[in-house]
Amino acid sequence: MDKDRLKRLLEDLSNGIVSVEKVMADLKDLPFEDLGFACIDHHRGLRRGLSEVIFGEGKEPDDILMIMESMVKRKERILITRLSQDKANIILNKYPGAVYHKRSRMLILDSMPLEPSGKGTIMVMSAGTSDIPVAEEAALTARFMGNHVETIYDVGVSGIHRVLSHREDLNRASVIIVVAGMEGALPSVVGGLVDRPVIAVPTSVGYGASFGGITALLGMLNSCAAGVTVVNIDNGFGAGYAASVINRQ
Repeated sequence: MDKDRLKRLLEDLSNGIVSVEKVMADLKDLPFEDLGFACIDHHRGLRRGLSEVIFGEGKEPDDILMIMESMVKRKERILITRLSQDKANIILNKYPGAVYHKRSRMLILDSMPLEPSGKGTIMVMSAGTSDIPVAEEAALTARFMGNHVETIYDVGVSGIHRVLSHREDLNRASVIIVVAGMEGALPSVVGGLVDRPVIAVPTSVGYGASFGGITALLGMLNSCAAGVTVVNIDNGFGAGYAASVINRQ
């Protein structure tokens, strides 16, 4: 249940198109529905502007399908993150209209895509090609939430001229997501070039001393560029969500 659907439902009630019983039936499971193994937050669309997102990693396919069935009944938009190809194949067999994005490991089932509600462009950058899966998670999340998104990939600091060649693109953006592994230097560089919010995403890409992304995380947290904020390691979804909230303001 989101704001637009609730508004339409109440307008239909006011105009006599639907009955009080119909409205009560649609609202009875607010704010959540207990499936025994999961409590689905059907109220989240009203509070946050986006239906509950399903984290696919660690869940059995049957559990995911039960959660989806409950959400589909209520015409909620569905986004699943961290979903393996094997699990995606099982879900696609039941919901052939869904789309699986292999690189970002995300699945989307969306019968009513949002009209763009963001006020500007969200730019997603990756330092290297190995960072693209996390960058794609951020980009797809932001698009799903109704934003215009552009991407710039493989512009790490080992070839700083690549970043500088995109100065105009960076200045056009309202929010910039910068995804980087290794030493995590790219967000500091971008943060020193623009007057836009910069959201840094450390990735687990790198050799031994990168410690699975901890080195990049600490480097970004210690950025000398003012205005750089940081999400967790490999958390493209969190960056895309935060950028969307900023872009609505």
